[in-house]
Amino acid sequence: MSNQKVIKNLKTFSTAAERFEGSHVLCPGCAHSIIVREVLNATNDNLVVSAATGCLEVCTAIYPHTSWDCSWIHIGFENASTAIAGAETMNKVLRKKGRIDPSTPEPKFVTFGGDGATYDIGFQWISGCFERGHDFMYVCLDNEVYANTGGQRSSSTPIGSSTTTAPAGSTSYGEKRNKKDMLAIMAAHGSPYVAQVAPNKWKDMIKKIQTGFDTKGPVFINAM
Repeated sequence: MSNQKVIKNLKTFSTAAERFEGSHVLCPGCAHSIIVREVLNATNDNLVVSAATGCLEVCTAIYPHTSWDCSWIHIGFENASTAIAGAETMNKVLRKKGRIDPSTPEPKFVTFGGDGATYDIGFQWISGCFERGHDFMYVCLDNEVYANTGGQRSSSTPIGSSTTTAPAGSTSYGEKRNKKDMLAIMAAHGSPYVAQVAPNKWKDMIKKIQTGFDTKGPVFINAM
């Protein structure tokens, strides 16, 4: 049997087996589920996924139910990246010790976090993972606000936006700071692949996600 990897093309993508089921309570129209479904279905490889605390996590794993049809780890707001880095390192060590059959295909490691967990709370953990060169893909679900905790501004919030902690009104026009340029920051870490995607450009998104999966080393995807 050939070990050559089969890459899903856009025609077969729509008929792929679901790894992210619709059994969640995300708000109607929320792009989180669209993005996550397309990321998980963009590859035929086995997946190990971690998710930071946030909208995605609380809405997709309400005990005893789950939307995740893959190996999935929920960890704190800040350290989803280090959780997946630990799993990725453990995989390497167990293979080196011969405790995993070398013929077993390598899984792909993916982390999802919101802009609060990425741009702010978890930034130093993500920075460390990229500096150490872990082989994983970090996907930021960037809705530009702390949506799960009341709509506070994050460092991803664009200038002029109105949030509960930066309200527009008679004394202020809203958020006074420019959005942090996370793509430039992660590129400056030496990441071999950094990209920005949006689900309305789904063909572009799938091509970039597949490029990310095929890239060795830490990959950063900012999903608007």
